[in-house]
Amino acid sequence: MEIFLTFLKYSGFTQPDIWKNLIMIAIGIFFITLAIKKDYEPLLLIPIGFGILIGNIPFVLNANLRLGIYEEGSVLYYLYFGVSKGIYPPLIFLGIGALTDFSALLSNPKLVLLGAAAQVGIFLTLLGSLALGFTPQEAAAIGIIGGADGPTAIFTSSMLAPHLMGAIAIAAYSYMALVPVIQPPIMKLLTTEKERLIRMKPSRSVPRSEKIIFPVAALLITCFIAPGALPLLGMLFFGNILKESGVTERLAKTAGTSLIDIVTILLGLTVGASTQAQYFLTPKSILIFTLGAVSFCIATAGGILFAKFMNLFFKEGNKINPLIGAAGVSAVPDSARVVQSIGRLYDHDNYLLMHALGPNVAGVIGSATAAGILLSYFLGK
Repeated sequence: MEIFLTFLKYSGFTQPDIWKNLIMIAIGIFFITLAIKKDYEPLLLIPIGFGILIGNIPFVLNANLRLGIYEEGSVLYYLYFGVSKGIYPPLIFLGIGALTDFSALLSNPKLVLLGAAAQVGIFLTLLGSLALGFTPQEAAAIGIIGGADGPTAIFTSSMLAPHLMGAIAIAAYSYMALVPVIQPPIMKLLTTEKERLIRMKPSRSVPRSEKIIFPVAALLITCFIAPGALPLLGMLFFGNILKESGVTERLAKTAGTSLIDIVTILLGLTVGASTQAQYFLTPKSILIFTLGAVSFCIATAGGILFAKFMNLFFKEGNKINPLIGAAGVSAVPDSARVVQSIGRLYDHDNYLLMHALGPNVAGVIGSATAAGILLSYFLGK
């Protein structure tokens, strides 16, 4: 009987507040379902969703079992080290750089302004978070969700607000996955049918020399402006020059396939596991999710409205289709694909994908630069 009672004591079914764990388990199953049935960011949502299941199996805390992600000495604790110390995000950026073709941006440099305009969501959400009682460091970390850039959000929160990292990371990746749901209504609301029908001039062919010069020049310019962004942008542009140099194909292939896949698995799984109900289900987490949604909507609207503003200065035939402003958020390449699908609803032969990739990759640079500015300010104080 003593053995049986001890077994019950350590069983997950008898742990206090098990209902909180069941709520999180339901969320994890929902993420997995979205990934499989709706094909929403499956490479992210399945690891995160399954990580939520792993992180919310109830067990006796402080029993020297060393099972939880927050218990020093556990396997999950050491895997989570790459998240808590900001190691995984730069490695993700290395892979992104090796996969990214900046030709769309280089062929039409003015589109970088749309990527910059979309970052308005970050700074307005920062102000809103301050008004709601968050500390300046917490507000800065929450604001980065508006960039729709999961690795940047994780990196920033690991430096400024590690206690909020789970909620910030889940919010950032959730809204990245829901780009096809969130953005279309905003795009339709803020544009007229005439604007959606605008056809843009074909992109010019970008010579190889420009592609090689760009990562070097962009690194120097952005990191002189915001040195705090060096770990992210340094790896992004390093990955890109591996791709564009033409002499390091093996390294570029490894960074863009095996490495990024391994890091994505570890990042997604441990971020999901960090949502242990006892630490995650708090009023602050719910507020962060709400602020994240608002931030993402503001960022989308900012890009679209700035495209409309730019059109005031362009002659007929040179105007920008305002839909591509929505791609100024950093959800590469999903927001660009959404622009393409919405544009083709109104003109089946209007191909906006290549144009939308310009502000899309600019958004990646913009959100990392914004994060660098915030890190330099708050960590330098």
